[in-house]
Amino acid sequence: MSEAHLFAIGVVLAWLAGVRAYLTVFGVGVAGALGWLDLPPALEATASPWVLGVSGALAVAEFFADKIPGVDSGWDLLQTLARVPAGAFLAAAALSPDGELGAGMLATGAGVALSSHALKSGTRLLLNLSPEPVSNVAASSTEDVVTVGALGLALASPWLALALVVAIGLIGLLAVVWLWRRVFGRGRKRAAVLPRS
Repeated sequence: MSEAHLFAIGVVLAWLAGVRAYLTVFGVGVAGALGWLDLPPALEATASPWVLGVSGALAVAEFFADKIPGVDSGWDLLQTLARVPAGAFLAAAALSPDGELGAGMLATGAGVALSSHALKSGTRLLLNLSPEPVSNVAASSTEDVVTVGALGLALASPWLALALVVAIGLIGLLAVVWLWRRVFGRGRKRAAVLPRS
């Protein structure tokens, strides 16, 4: 693979880590262990049985924690400590033929993971303002499907996967802005309508 392809894969992995770090690490490890992907030296650790076991168990825990309103936001806050470094590592490791992690790619991966994590967390905070749990379960299930689908697509067509995550990120950002205005715009309108004493 060319460096450009590896860069695209690294950015996609970082973006996915910002949404589902454990599932992303587990997916990369499974792909490497089954021979679907020739892992760069820095990513070979993801295929070890220990990493597969721990990331798989944490992915299952996240699957359930992320479906419960309120718990999902607490989980997201805690996972900031895992998602951003995981995104930085995955991005830099994808572009590391000799096992050395480049500072530029670490910073790029951290920025991409932080952006997707902030978008995910912000969306979930807004959804938690709704009293019904269906929107949380739907959002969480969509994140699961997108993570698995984009990870598979990244292995087959990195550029298409990159275009997909950029499009999803932009649509998600527009949705958050729209929700923000719907939720908090009403309060301003009510305040403007109330008579002043």
